[in-house]
Amino acid sequence: MSEALDQLARAYGILSDYVSETGERRIISDEAKRRLLAVMGVPAANDEEVAAALQAAPSLQAATPEPPARCYFPSWLDHERVWGVSCQLYSLRSARNLGIGDFADLAAFADIAAAAGADFIGLNPLHALFAADPARFSPYAPSDRRMLDWIYIAIDRIEGSEAMLAELEPQLLAGLRMPGLIDYPEVHALKLDLLRRLFREKVQRPPAFQAWREAAGPVLQRFALFEALSEWMVTQGFSAGWPGWPAAYQDPSSTMVSDFANDNAEAVAFHCWLQWLANEQLAAAQRHARAAGMRIGLYLDLAVGAAPDGAATWADRDLVVPAARIGAPPDMLNDHGQDWGLAPIAPATLAARNMAPLDDIIGPLMAHTGAIRIDHVMALERLYWIPSGVDARGGGYVSYPLARMIGVLANASHRCRCLIVGEDLGTVPFGFRDTMRAAAIQSYRVLWFERDGEHFRPPTHWPAEALACVSTHDLPTLAGWWAGSDIALRAELGTLLPERIEPMQAARAHDRRMLLDLLALHGGLTPGSYEVDPPSAIAPEVVSATHRLLARTPSRLLVAQIEDLLGVAEQVNLPGTVYEYPNWRRKLPLTIEQIADDTLFRAVSAALREERPRPS
Repeated sequence: MSEALDQLARAYGILSDYVSETGERRIISDEAKRRLLAVMGVPAANDEEVAAALQAAPSLQAATPEPPARCYFPSWLDHERVWGVSCQLYSLRSARNLGIGDFADLAAFADIAAAAGADFIGLNPLHALFAADPARFSPYAPSDRRMLDWIYIAIDRIEGSEAMLAELEPQLLAGLRMPGLIDYPEVHALKLDLLRRLFREKVQRPPAFQAWREAAGPVLQRFALFEALSEWMVTQGFSAGWPGWPAAYQDPSSTMVSDFANDNAEAVAFHCWLQWLANEQLAAAQRHARAAGMRIGLYLDLAVGAAPDGAATWADRDLVVPAARIGAPPDMLNDHGQDWGLAPIAPATLAARNMAPLDDIIGPLMAHTGAIRIDHVMALERLYWIPSGVDARGGGYVSYPLARMIGVLANASHRCRCLIVGEDLGTVPFGFRDTMRAAAIQSYRVLWFERDGEHFRPPTHWPAEALACVSTHDLPTLAGWWAGSDIALRAELGTLLPERIEPMQAARAHDRRMLLDLLALHGGLTPGSYEVDPPSAIAPEVVSATHRLLARTPSRLLVAQIEDLLGVAEQVNLPGTVYEYPNWRRKLPLTIEQIADDTLFRAVSAALREERPRPS
């Protein structure tokens, strides 16, 4: 171990060690430090390079510790506990959409949830993806987090769309609206064609659009230029992402790109128009949710990073570190760690710009919502970088200016009157949750992980400054967990060693018994009334009791997954898979029009309403 190398690494914010989720101290190897320095543009392959680099090294760790700024938190919530429903917007089915949930469906769903007593609706990230590549539909790998995904535009809410929609074949519409999986290429092609045809009618470009476009400025213009250029590149046989383009088009300030923008002004304007429509409809959905009686309204998700080949990285190359990806170190669930394939923001550039890029990302997101969830909120303090050429085991943690980043969050949250939830699962730095609490960032607590030893934690032991939930999109649903569907699926896909299957099934049976015992004590369930081994389909009473249990915690926020309220067994996303599992494609089994009358939905929402009533 080289003291000089450690000193250089510290100067650039690279941590020498970290504490794992099991409490073990893990050392970052010298090789990992050298690789991380290299991706930052700091030569450190040998002692001579390290010595030379130290002469010019900054002092990123010199900031004096200071109490974090306090984020917005509504005063009425200090004395109340509320609940909401989360859904994947794309999964909503209705008698009017075009094969994918949209902003009009969101407003209709808000009516149902508000009538059931919910105060907010949680959503998947709505960031812009790749208009030129419908196969890239993961909401957590966006092209640009500052923009919205146009696929959620409700076309029948656009003036003049009636005749165009009436021309569509009833058989086509019936097929698109069937339950099952979303056909992204088909939905994408249909909606994009309809939107292009509507845009050609000049009536669709009112003064409000022109004013909004001018106010949005160069950030919108460059994003729209990327979208238009990306679409054209695909027609020429290139990829939708910019690293696969000819060199002359990889630089947004090049003459070739400028000429393209001039020659294709209408295509660029079209993508600006899509962003305007999406923003208008999302804002309308938030107003609708509040008018329906929700005190928070929409609760949007902020992805931890952007795709390395998308609009954000093309538009601002200096802001990101292209030779590294964001991920997570090896842990109990992933022996090889995780590689999320996202580009990390350069801490030095962020600091040099006085945190403005962070405000550019969160400001637009908070503008149309009552709350946001920050995915992997530990990124405010550190991110796990994986240098190119190695897997997640060869990475290390890089520090970020925590106090300054929370300051930006706090200012934006007060400006927009938006409360903040931080997803703090996984490897959490020592003291980080204390910082979250001081900053009024609500913790994110999942039933499966809240334990005292081997037992599930009783409701009185949950924190007040938190959002409580049964599960998440990356974990099995309640019905799936009960049946052990996740274990069976991993065994089927070969991601679980054969010798681990039986012990995991036995552990799950034990957990089912532990859960039933807890529900008998704190969830109103009759003791000894349900069998757990072998598991049958989970009883509706167990589903209701589980949510009642969470509703009795002091946690001020509670979110119930719509999949759990409808008894869905399949989980939304199976981490570590791409083509092996239909991630981000499943539709709900019922249409919006049917949800309000569903027996399980009514039973669980009644239990939540009883435990967390909204003031009359």
